[in-house]
Amino acid sequence: MKTKTETIIDVAEWDALVEKIYKRPYNFQQQGGCKSRGVFRFTVPGDSEDEDMNDTIPEVVNHNTMGVKFAKWLERDPKQPLSEDDECRKDQWAIDLWWTRNFYPDFQTVANDLHAKGLLKSGSYTIDIDW
Repeated sequence: MKTKTETIIDVAEWDALVEKIYKRPYNFQQQGGCKSRGVFRFTVPGDSEDEDMNDTIPEVVNHNTMGVKFAKWLERDPKQPLSEDDECRKDQWAIDLWWTRNFYPDFQTVANDLHAKGLLKSGSYTIDIDW
């Protein structure tokens, strides 16, 4: 019988680490139209898809255009109001929701950067997505 030992990270702990390091709203489960319960496996370092991410996206919560380049994510002030014509565009809860559901960087780029900062060792990981 073959067995396998995994390094498992709870999705809430992953989100907390990313938010602590980058000082930006972040919710992995909410990305890509929301992820179902399950696991997500990745290796660090790994191939990034940052170059395929958008330079800009509409400032509309739940718009079907999602994901931005890592540098664009780092440049924007997390308190900057949205440009949409909705009355709640200045409310922090709406801004945070847009960040978590629409304005997020490529996952692997974040993982690679955490590795480069010495916060994530080389190797294979599993994120447990349970909400």
